Amino acid sequence: MDLVQTNLLNPVVLAFVLGAVAARAGSDLKLPDPVYATLSMYLVLAIGLKGGASLSESSFGEIALPAVAALLLGAATPVWSYALLRRFGKLNVPDSAALAAHYGSISIVTFMAGLAYLDSIGVAYEGFVAAFAALLEIPGIAVALVLAQRGMGGTRNLAEGIRETLTGRSIVLLAGGLAIGMLTGTAGLEKVAPFFVDPFQGVLCLFLLEMGRVAARRLEDLKSSGAFLLVFATVAALVHGVIGVAIGTWTGLSEGGAFSLGILSASASYIAAPAAVRLSLPEANPSVYLTPVLAVTFPFNLTVGIPALHALARWMA
Repeated sequence: MDLVQTNLLNPVVLAFVLGAVAARAGSDLKLPDPVYATLSMYLVLAIGLKGGASLSESSFGEIALPAVAALLLGAATPVWSYALLRRFGKLNVPDSAALAAHYGSISIVTFMAGLAYLDSIGVAYEGFVAAFAALLEIPGIAVALVLAQRGMGGTRNLAEGIRETLTGRSIVLLAGGLAIGMLTGTAGLEKVAPFFVDPFQGVLCLFLLEMGRVAARRLEDLKSSGAFLLVFATVAALVHGVIGVAIGTWTGLSEGGAFSLGILSASASYIAAPAAVRLSLPEANPSVYLTPVLAVTFPFNLTVGIPALHALARWMA
């Protein structure tokens, strides 16, 4: 409960709550779309730069096993998610694959909020955990699209969906930031720290303010989602998070590193995955694959999942 209280009193979480309350109260509070897009690009690039600088100082032995484990986890998560949604959720193939793609992928914003929480309580973590975001996101979406292709007897836009994933701004900025950070090292990061490091928490608060508004708007769609999807959205976050923390601990990551892999695994995409799904699975229902992510999983992770997974990582460490 102390961890939950600490997390709930984090400015990042309170900014999200403020956005949600403002939306429910009918306020005209809204970030202009160009500002929202700019903030998201800034945050992803900043994470990539810091992760790349850490990678430049890390040995291959430190990174290899956790990276392979993250890659395998990213490929496996959509497989069991798809199977559960088909068998117990009774969803059709497009909706099952679309939802599996979202839960196989990751939310970079949830990840940032998790790192902000670690920073606020003074828990260290390996900087290269930022690379795990790409290692989870790419196979998470690609495998789900392949499952849809098999289930529907051939999907015309499979290649386009995978290309959209690889060339989407999240992956390009994250991978590009990692590359720049690796090439320039900590000395290069210090040169841009006044812009990409020091203001990071404040920019994240602005972004979460808008995310709170978006999540609150999705609450109206919960009635049409069905009880199973609401339960799945919560249980999947917990189970995937526990698996991520366990794998992180087993592969030698620190308490903060294992938590980081856990919160990445627990999160669900609402940026990269929707873009790929719209191209490859136009038959899928957005209310089915977006509402559970934005209205349930995202706020659950932000308020309860982060402290719960940190408590688990600390206990396992």
